Amino acid sequence: MGLLESFRKPHEPRGIFGQDLTLRFPAMEDFEAWTRLRSESRAFLEPWEPTWPADDLTLPAFRHRVRRYRELAGEDTCYPYFIFAVGRTGGRTLVGAVTLSNVRRGVAQSATLGYWIGVPHARKGIMGRAIAMLLPHAFNDLSLHRVEAACLLRNTASVRLLEAAGFEREGFARAYLRIAGRWEDHVLFAKVAA
Repeated sequence: MGLLESFRKPHEPRGIFGQDLTLRFPAMEDFEAWTRLRSESRAFLEPWEPTWPADDLTLPAFRHRVRRYRELAGEDTCYPYFIFAVGRTGGRTLVGAVTLSNVRRGVAQSATLGYWIGVPHARKGIMGRAIAMLLPHAFNDLSLHRVEAACLLRNTASVRLLEAAGFEREGFARAYLRIAGRWEDHVLFAKVAA
């Protein structure tokens, strides 16, 4: 790819469809399912995430979140996707989310992978399949060269997930991200386009 191609127009978010999962840009109609899933999964998620704002699960906060996601995608800096499990009858259930953020263009062509899954759907292989669907989109459609990820040292489930998805351990970062109100050390991973 030429250098001029690396300064391309922002990518319009689109759905990514698999056999039993759909990755789709968040929409206002997802509010009730998102709030319910995040609320029932709060104790499961909070140890691994930044501190939740007091109004995080409210409609105005969700509206702002969706609006901001659209702005960031328009700026080609962040691509969030809600993960839906597709039932045998065609129904869709929100199970989590996966995001490519901190998109860097030019000579870097990279992004940071983030994800969460609701407690009823954890440890069922769903996130592994979602990441496997997202990576070809990141490398082919978004023309990224590198996808990075970081996880807490004690988060062995995330370490196993990233390694199973083909991410390689690249190092250790002290006080890398502020999780649950404290600066925490993280293990760094990356996957590079073939």
